[in-house]
This record gives sequence, structure tokens and C-alpha cells, in this order.
Amino acid sequence: MEHLTPDAVRTHAPAGLAALLVDAVDGGASVGFLAPLDPAEAAAWWSRVAEEAAQGVRDVWAAQGPDGRLTGVVTLVRTGTANGRHRGEIARLLVHRSARGRGLGRSLLATAEAHAAATGLRLLVLDTQTDSPAERLYRGAGWTVAGTIPDFAADPAGTLRATTLYYKRLG
Repeated sequence: MEHLTPDAVRTHAPAGLAALLVDAVDGGASVGFLAPLDPAEAAAWWSRVAEEAAQGVRDVWAAQGPDGRLTGVVTLVRTGTANGRHRGEIARLLVHRSARGRGLGRSLLATAEAHAAATGLRLLVLDTQTDSPAERLYRGAGWTVAGTIPDFAADPAGTLRATTLYYKRLG
């Protein structure tokens, strides 16, 4: 697992990171984009993430396969409000479809959680599409369901789906 610097995010944005995001959307993951996702749009999103990383708002970790290709990524977003500096959000946990089922998602999540705890965060939140495979990962990693919101976000096909909110106390 590699903690990516803002420059590394910029370097990986046009190819590796964009490919992970396109793969996730093509695979039906509800991660904020509709299908088909243009690789240039995905790369532009990651370029904005690099700027957030440079500002200290977002941390990014990536995993590579034996061939050097990025196989997974997770980001941790820090809350900017004065009364919320104790919490962060796990955002965009993506594992390439070819690398799933080997514990990479759990490893990426654990890396972000450990960093969050080590840097003083005491509470993490995330959301995911209700009844998605990701729910099994989060529940298995000790996350608690806070609630479900119907019709919260459109899936990549444009169909409105429920979203489940999760939280995890650290330390």
C-alpha cells in the first residue's frame, strides 16, 4: 500500500486512477458518476483530488499489482469545520474488478482507518449503495449502520437507489 503524494496522484490521474474509477462505474458501483464515464472526466476528478491532497484535506492510498498497474485505491477526507475536526470520511474505496476477492478492499480500508486513528481522528463515516457487495466488507470490518436513505443517489445506469450510512469509532 502506498500513500500517494499530491504529485503522485497527479501522475497516476490520467491512466491508473482514471482506469480504476471507470472500471468501478462500468461495474455498476455508485460512486458519484453515471455510465459511461469518460476517462478524461475521471482523470479530471482525480486531478481535483490531487489539489485536495495538496491542501491537506484528503489522503490517498493506492495498491499495485505485480505488473505495476493500480488495482485499488481509497481516500480519507478530513472535515473542515471547527466542530468536526475529530472525524473524517472514507470516500472512493475502489478495487479493480480483476483484483476483487483477495482482501484488497479490507486492506485498503484498514490502512485508511489506521492512518485516521494515528492522526487523531476518532470517528469515521462513509456511505454506500444499500444491498451492494461493499456492505459486507464494511460490516465485516466493524462498521455500524447509522441508517438508510431511500432514493439517495442514482446508480451508474441512472436509477435512484437507497444509500446506507455507516460509522466507526476509532481508538
